[in-house]
Amino acid sequence: MSSVFSKIIDGEIPGRFVYRDDRVAAFLTIEPIRYGHTLVVPIKEVDKWTDLEPELLSHLNEVAQLVGRAIIEVFGSERAGYLIAGFEVPHAHIHVFPADNMQGYDLSTVMSPEETDDAKMDDAAERLRAAIDVDRSGRA
Repeated sequence: MSSVFSKIIDGEIPGRFVYRDDRVAAFLTIEPIRYGHTLVVPIKEVDKWTDLEPELLSHLNEVAQLVGRAIIEVFGSERAGYLIAGFEVPHAHIHVFPADNMQGYDLSTVMSPEETDDAKMDDAAERLRAAIDVDRSGRA
């Protein structure tokens, strides 16, 4: 059975992509800590990040760093938060989000999909894609 992330990657569920290549996709989460909160996900379904092949994990981190730099640029945050939790969806992923303090590391404080503003989500995705220099699908 495909994970929800695979369904987003495959286009079965809509997603706001900010980066995509043949091994990794990055898209906004529907439950952000702050606008710009991005999930960096391997295309290949692997439940735990500790089970990823080292080369894929390395590439996943390179993309997370690219997204993190864009987040700092676009949102003016002091840092880009980086968090691997993995309990919400059985598909390895890295949370990258605007961070000015440790508050963002508490995933119990996320906005629900009903609380988010679609226009702000679309704007965040568009601004991140521009900073990363990719098209609407997230590809260079």
